[in-house]
Order: sequence, then C-alpha cells, then structure tokens
Amino acid sequence: MAVSRAPEVLRALDPLQALGVLVRHPALAPVVVGSVFLTVTGAEALYADMGHFGRKPIQLTWLALVFPCLILNYLGQGALTLTDPAAAESPFFLLAPDWFQLPLVVLATAATVIASQAVISGAFSMTQQAVQLGLLPRMTLTPTSEQHAGQIYAPQINWILMAGVAALVVGFGSSSALASAYGIAVVGAMLTSSILAVVAVRRLHKRPIWLAVLVFSPFLLVEGGFAAANLLKVAHGGWVPLLIAGGLIFIMSTWMRGTAQVARAEQRDVAVADLAAMLGPRSTLRAKGTAVYLTADPATAPVALLHNLKHNQVLHEQVILLNLRLAGRPRVPDVDRVMLSDIAPGFKLLTLSFGFMETPNVTRGLMLARERGLRLDIMRTSFFLSRRTLLPRGRRGLAGVQTALFIFLSRNAQRAADYFHIPPSRVIELGAQVAF
Repeated sequence: MAVSRAPEVLRALDPLQALGVLVRHPALAPVVVGSVFLTVTGAEALYADMGHFGRKPIQLTWLALVFPCLILNYLGQGALTLTDPAAAESPFFLLAPDWFQLPLVVLATAATVIASQAVISGAFSMTQQAVQLGLLPRMTLTPTSEQHAGQIYAPQINWILMAGVAALVVGFGSSSALASAYGIAVVGAMLTSSILAVVAVRRLHKRPIWLAVLVFSPFLLVEGGFAAANLLKVAHGGWVPLLIAGGLIFIMSTWMRGTAQVARAEQRDVAVADLAAMLGPRSTLRAKGTAVYLTADPATAPVALLHNLKHNQVLHEQVILLNLRLAGRPRVPDVDRVMLSDIAPGFKLLTLSFGFMETPNVTRGLMLARERGLRLDIMRTSFFLSRRTLLPRGRRGLAGVQTALFIFLSRNAQRAADYFHIPPSRVIELGAQVAF
C-alpha cells in the first residue's frame, strides 16, 4: 500500500543508486554502510538450526518466504518515510494501521523470542561440536528429542547465556545502544564463515587455494567492506563481542594446550603387543570377566591399565581397549560405527566412531559390537578410567593464568563415565597425580 503511494522507492532495487550515493558522499560512506548492514542482521538466525533441519529447508524458507517479505517490508518503510518524513521515528510500526499496531508489538516480541531460541539451540549444538573436537572440556549434554539426534540441552551454556544477556541488557540500556555490538558480532560471524568455507574447500575437497579464494571472493569482498564500515562502532560498544570472542579463543587455546601437556606428562611408550608378550599367560593373576580401558592411542597401553597392573597385579581374561574416534561428518550410521580387531591373545581393540553432532554412547556401541561377535556381558564387565589430580608448578604471568584456568576447567568437566554413557555401577577410577 505504501509502495503504491511512492513508487519511486522501487529505484532502491537498482544497486547503481547505492553506488552513486557512496561516490557522491565518500565521507559518509562508512556510516551509511554500517547502518545499512543492520538490515541484514537476523538472517544468520536461520542458519543457526541448519545442523538440525538441513540445508534445503533453510534455503527454501529463506528464498520463498523470508527474503521476499523482508524486501517488501523495507520498501514499504522507505515509501512511508518519503511520503511522511515524521514516520522515520518508527517506520516499521507506523507502516501498520492503528488498530494493528498493538498486535504487531506482540507479534514482534514473539518473533524475537523465536529467533533467540534458534540462536540458543545453535549455541548448544556448537558447544557439543567444540567438546567433540577437544576445544572445550566435557559438559552435560542432554538429548531432548527421540526423533532428532541433534536436539540437545546444555544447562551450563544456558546459565551462561542468561547471565550474559542480562549483563548486556543492563550495560547497554537500549536496543539502539546494543546495535553497534550486534553489528560487529554479525559481520565477524559472516566473515569467519567465509574464511572457514575457503579452508573447507581446500582441505575437504582438495581444491587449489586460489580456486577456493576465487569462488568466495564476492562474499569476502562484500563482508570485508561491511567489516571495515563497522570498525567505526568498536569504540561505541563494538568492543564487547570482540572481548567475548577473545575470551573464548583464550579458553579454547588453554584447554587444547593443557590437554596436550597432560598427555605428554602421562605418556607411557609401552606398546600393547609388547606388554602382552612380557606378561605372558603365567605372570599375572587372571580375573574372570572383561575389562574395558579407554585409550586415545590404540597402539599404546593406557595409563589405567599400567596402574592396575602396578598396584593390583591382576589382568582380566578379556581386555578390551576402547578407542572413541571422531569422524569428519555430523553423524555416523550404525553399520560404520564399530570396528573390532585382535591385538594379542586376550587383548582386543574396539573402535567406536561418532560424528561431531553426536554424543558418544559407549553402552549402545557395545551392544552393536555384541552383534558383530564380541563376547561381552555388561554386568560382568569393569570399565577402568583414569582420574587425574593436577598439581600446579607455581608458574607466573600468562602461563600461570592458563595453568589455573586449565585446572579449573578440568575440575568442573563432566565425569567421563557420565559423558560417555558408561554404567556407573561398573566403573573403576584409578587416580594419578600429574604435575602441570
């Protein structure tokens, strides 16, 4: 309706009009581009749930419904402002008739809540993937749907989001003040996604790096321009998302570095085949049943196994080294999940593969292994896990801060038995002190 009163607004669809404004007013170009960028924010909420619904539903929803509606709405707001300059104060709500403005406020509030739910569920999925990739410590991840494997709930992340949102609302005071921080966050996410897409094309599809950059150069150029324009907002609240991103990078790098240091400190270069040959059939007492040891390196004897031999001097009739492997895909079908092989007499290697969108479930994996011929009784099986006590070395400076942070994260990480869904009544934890 508003467009019919000011049809000249349709000239906004011509990109040459925008370029003409930028050429005639170069000093205002960063401000204009930074303001225009806010019109595209919110579209990323559609992609937050792509891991749950897939690419095609999101693509169809955007192209067939959301994008056309956005274009019509923005054209209507522009036409209204041309016919009534006073409407520039709130063109979105004034575009509606008087009787519909109050319901429109309710509808906009509901849309905000729905969009926030998409972002929250996306945060849960990203947290699960970060844990699977070893970027964060184990956290409580609760499935919320029996039909959709990707639907999860992360209580720790939920509380962190609640506290963070409350702090941002109180700190900024209004949505207009928050716009600068939001613009920096969104353009940073878009630019990072394009860079990661280039890396994915290079590494996963084995294409030349110049070809990957060439294909994504239109996205990189547009997003780079938006990023440059939004740099003006850093001093007006845009530093907040940059600070949060820097904090997350620091936490992830600390966890990765600390995990690698602990692995080196616990390293025991004892091959499983050599250990089995040294033990022999008569050197240790054989207990009935099966013992399962989690291991990151299938060729090396786990620390828990060495501690059990050292202190208890006992070996079970059947020893299974359980290796949990992260596949480079979201989910792994059951037919590809289990790999079983013999290492030495009495020693078997069981590899369970999980996708980065899945929560490892050892109990279910063992049930699949039984179908493949593994002789196993869960109620007569003992799961041996290592429990570390980290001892700080009294470092100072940044290294000392990272040490304290890693110890804090380790102490608050979810127990391995709970995270891997191991029957708690069958778990034996062997403690060890590690100087860190």
